[in-house]
Amino acid sequence: QVHVVESGGGLVQPGGSLRLSCAASGRIFSTNSMEWYRQAPGKQRDLVATITSDGRTNYAASVSGRFTLSRDNAKNMVYLQMRGLTPEDTAVYYCRYFSTWGASWGQGTQVTVSS
Repeated sequence: QVHVVESGGGLVQPGGSLRLSCAASGRIFSTNSMEWYRQAPGKQRDLVATITSDGRTNYAASVSGRFTLSRDNAKNMVYLQMRGLTPEDTAVYYCRYFSTWGASWGQGTQVTVSS
């Protein structure tokens, strides 16, 4: 079982930046991917970005060029650096650990972009 905890959400003004962190603990397998999703009120949960254990990243078109995902394998941490935030980025952001043995979700962290 893998336990996932997100942190770093909050209120930020349009154009601002925020960094989200995701910590995974438990039975971590060396080959895995860490993913960020977001869900705005009344909308489905959408994939934002993924990073594999060897550092390959993929981004949704809506965040490409503004968001950067990185990871520290030694600490089992991933970081989502968000820049140029707009009100459309307002959502609950969820981290997901995924391996061939299964997936685990965090509880989510709220990001609100508003003036």
